Amino acid sequence: MPLALATTTPGEPEIFASLQGEGPSMGRPSLFMRLSRCNLACQWCDTAYTWRFTGDNRPHRDGLAFERQANQLVLDEDDVVARLLAFAQDRLVVTGGEPLLQAPALARVLAALKAARPELHVEIETNGTVAPSPAIDPLIDQFNVSPKLAHSGNPADLALIPERLAAWAAEPRAFFKFVVASQDDCAEVAALQAQYAIPGARLFVMPEGTDSETLRRREKWLSALALEHGWRMTDRLHIHLYGDTRGT
Repeated sequence: MPLALATTTPGEPEIFASLQGEGPSMGRPSLFMRLSRCNLACQWCDTAYTWRFTGDNRPHRDGLAFERQANQLVLDEDDVVARLLAFAQDRLVVTGGEPLLQAPALARVLAALKAARPELHVEIETNGTVAPSPAIDPLIDQFNVSPKLAHSGNPADLALIPERLAAWAAEPRAFFKFVVASQDDCAEVAALQAQYAIPGARLFVMPEGTDSETLRRREKWLSALALEHGWRMTDRLHIHLYGDTRGT
């Protein structure tokens, strides 16, 4: 079964080496693979080219639609494995889109990678709505779970699934990363933390923004709230280094 990947340019899969820009592994040299397709539609999503294809009218603040043929590339599993093994990094971050939508094929790819390189550390970046399959779960070293708050525009019954949030809170490999755009969003984070007993050591808050000025402005008030609640705060390092660009 093939994998559907995002592209950097038409015909080129979004597989690249960079520094992890967010969360508990921020600053670590990593290999990235961005998969296509998502089951949610965040109105501020900065990778809408992975899901908002022509004909998809789910709301997005930019109102852009992307041609599927230019922005999605389907590759055989063996081809994906070969491309990833060509890089020297010992940390792989699988992002999206929502990677767990393609768990069967992804599990086989990861199994082949770990057989060839047992030391490989694998992170999955997920919106938290999809349970990892029994085949993929033991292959993941770290889950970066980013539940979507009300300001994302997603209905809560789709984005905040109680049994999934409870399962992630109980999973020591799972780190939560909440994207916040206003101080009101932090009240929602605090309520979710209390409801699901999310440990503060595994809870990150991150400002929403795709330029340094916006991130710095929001970090000023977010830092105070992180101190107040005992949360960890994460920047978006890649935005400062490379801007809002693909393959970074």
